[in-house]
Amino acid sequence: MDKRIGAQLYTVREYTQTAEAMEETFQKLKDIGYQTIQLSAVGPVPAEQVKLLCEKYSLEPVCTHKGAKDYLENLEETIAYHKTIGCNVAGLGAMPGEYPRTAEGMRKFIKDFTPAAAALKEAGLSFAYHNHAFEFIKDNGKFLMDILLEESDFDLILDVYWLSFAGINPVDFILKAGPRAKIIHFKDLAVTQQNTVEMAEVMEGNLNWDKIIAACEEAGCLAAMVEQDICKGDPFDSLKISYNNLKTKGFC
Repeated sequence: MDKRIGAQLYTVREYTQTAEAMEETFQKLKDIGYQTIQLSAVGPVPAEQVKLLCEKYSLEPVCTHKGAKDYLENLEETIAYHKTIGCNVAGLGAMPGEYPRTAEGMRKFIKDFTPAAAALKEAGLSFAYHNHAFEFIKDNGKFLMDILLEESDFDLILDVYWLSFAGINPVDFILKAGPRAKIIHFKDLAVTQQNTVEMAEVMEGNLNWDKIIAACEEAGCLAAMVEQDICKGDPFDSLKISYNNLKTKGFC
């Protein structure tokens, strides 16, 4: 696994909506020490401009999250976008809401997105699905995620927070997914005084990071991205805390 820890830009989505804001954000990420990024929830910045900013701040775009319409209605443009910025993993953030969270809904989703995944593969790109917790709903005793694994060849962007939230051991599931787990979202899970759980900076919560990192390496994952959907303070501070903590585990 690439030891250059990445920043998932969804964490700083409010600061990437224009080219000017994106440049300021890239400067801050570079100053923290990040060398790779995942482009997610960014504004309509042209691909060529994104490429130039990535090159200027030495931030390699390893992965994206694009919308369902980008794959179902604008596939050629989506392929061109990834080719232009030099990114080989095209991600989808979740199964769209119009699909029922049932076995039938998952199978319909797989059927609808398989042609796009095949076209991306032919273009030298990987189509990767990002999990939340609902993929671990059981329908007739079977997880929806197991249907995705068994009945599609989609790659995965595995989120260790959401795996844990769903009651799934992230170590076991990363190993189960093997090399299909292209990208891992590093996000911690902490317990609150109200007896609930919340997202936290990496190594500031309860997840076993030594075992998670070892599983990522054993499974052959490409890269890890720090993500924190909700931060108590400045999201750049959260990204810095996670980065500094991961440096103690051999990341750079």
